[in-house]
Amino acid sequence: MNVNQIRKETKGCSDKIFLNSAGSSLMPEIVVETMMNYLQEEQLFSGYTTADRNTEQIGKFYEEAAGLINAKPSNIAFTTSSTDGYAKALSSIIFKEGDCIITTNDDYISNQIAFISLQKKFNVKMIRVASLPDHELDLEDFEHLIKKHQPKLIAVTHIPTSSGLIQNVEAVGKLCRKYNILYLIDACQSVGQIVVDVEKISCDFLTATGRKFMRGPRGTGFLYVSDQVLQQEASPLFLDSNGARWTAFNDYELNATAKRFELLERSNASLLGFKEALKYANTVGMQNIENYNRGLAEQLRTGLLNNGFKILDKGNHLSSIITFCNRDGKIDAIYNKLKENNVYFTVSNKSNALIDFTQKNVDHAIRLSPHYFNTSEEIDQITGLLKKIS
Repeated sequence: MNVNQIRKETKGCSDKIFLNSAGSSLMPEIVVETMMNYLQEEQLFSGYTTADRNTEQIGKFYEEAAGLINAKPSNIAFTTSSTDGYAKALSSIIFKEGDCIITTNDDYISNQIAFISLQKKFNVKMIRVASLPDHELDLEDFEHLIKKHQPKLIAVTHIPTSSGLIQNVEAVGKLCRKYNILYLIDACQSVGQIVVDVEKISCDFLTATGRKFMRGPRGTGFLYVSDQVLQQEASPLFLDSNGARWTAFNDYELNATAKRFELLERSNASLLGFKEALKYANTVGMQNIENYNRGLAEQLRTGLLNNGFKILDKGNHLSSIITFCNRDGKIDAIYNKLKENNVYFTVSNKSNALIDFTQKNVDHAIRLSPHYFNTSEEIDQITGLLKKIS
């Protein structure tokens, strides 16, 4: 992996230390060029004609997304975000009063709110599985809850947005297959950061976003839908002419592929930009990216620990999301030092990780998320900057 070449192709690397790929990452130059060229073509020929002229390139989006996660193009739907795909997946499940969803303490805020909404509006029960002392999922409790409640859906966030934890989604997938339960994965922080294989996970739905570790534009994402779900004719609550064909006055026929979860109207410029981001990651190689990211994250955590900071990430397998604070739980001095030195980062707040941060007894954390365009030298600069304030 040629990091120097990758940095040359990432203009945003030149004047800052960028450590916020878990929020919205830096796009490769080819992503922006592709979007601009498409918009200029739309300016000359209009949206419909330009789409017709680029049919082949638009089709390659599905190939690149499928290749990234070991799926088929027919399993992929373009979405405007991971949350958009998540909502469409949830809307395809016919919940009845008293049905149960099992999730985790570390599921993403938007997902938690969606489950609470289902609970309030349709009396769908939400149950959170226990975590072990090392913060890993308690698989025995998972199986106990499955037997007791016979859930309609199990939903797990692969990597929480508020910590570096990588949840054991493959082990949960085995339980879902054993008991024939629908399985929904939020992979918005894992796709593009680590290897994600839907065959190994054994999920029915998986959602991803473009703007984070995938390094694509905002307003993009994708939804994976398994063959099993497609064959059961599951579909989102609201379809349009892209998702179905109007066959009789009061009937329609579903699109045979995951495109039934799409809407006709979308930004093809954004889709093609995302396609280039997917192609970029596939070309570099996700195993290369994962290995490199793991080294940067370990280097950063070690440096912060050696400087006396409190690392908040817990679990046996940690990702490129590093959350920390001072020993007293404060972050103000860290925040100011990073801002003064043009370091890009995020503050994670308790309101976005209510259960996790309550258990950790913190209100805020600094979140750094290095990616494969970052360097070991930049990580040393960060620990050097913060050394005097710990």
